[in-house]
Amino acid sequence: MKPTRRASGAVSRLLRVVELSTSSASDSAQSGEGASTHYAYKASLIGSAHQFELTDAGLSWRIAGRSGVWPYREIAAVRLSYRPVSMQSRRFRADIKNANGGRLAILSTTWQTATLMAPQDHGYRAFIEELHRRMKSAGSKAGLAGGLGPATYAAALAVLVVLAIAMIGLLLRALFTGEFTGALFLVGFALLFAWQIGGFVVRNRPCSYSFDHLPDKLLP
Repeated sequence: MKPTRRASGAVSRLLRVVELSTSSASDSAQSGEGASTHYAYKASLIGSAHQFELTDAGLSWRIAGRSGVWPYREIAAVRLSYRPVSMQSRRFRADIKNANGGRLAILSTTWQTATLMAPQDHGYRAFIEELHRRMKSAGSKAGLAGGLGPATYAAALAVLVVLAIAMIGLLLRALFTGEFTGALFLVGFALLFAWQIGGFVVRNRPCSYSFDHLPDKLLP
């Protein structure tokens, strides 16, 4: 009986230690200590992953054999945008520019196989939010913008207007000539086009934001 009791006591103490360690790790994660400071993604199947880390010295990056550290105060601009592609509709992007003209792009998806582009929604959002928090703490004066640039957005709207006019013309012609099958096809295509492209245009409307209020529509 004594060996059994000793073994049982040892197991109980071990479980208690594991429970305390888990609780401590959970509390540390919730307090933000050591959390959301690393992020990596593969921009293509070929080559290594793009790696980023938020350090005390600044934003550390390693891309294609090159590396560097950008102090948070030297980050000149951040632009958040929604960039869906055919293989992944939930794809977001952060373009970062420093005072020397350097540029970095951080995507919310990563290539895993030739047919799979996987989302990293939680990790991307947490990293971007932590980056903004550290920039604010460092007294950054960076310009914070969301969506497409004004000129690009205006050009996109102009193209959409032209396409809409052309589609309406085709639909009216199909109705007048009795081509109802063609008319139904055009209606279906228009609805699909509006659903996909409309979401892109609405999310990427040019805007500015602050460190305390990031645009939720431009984050996963």
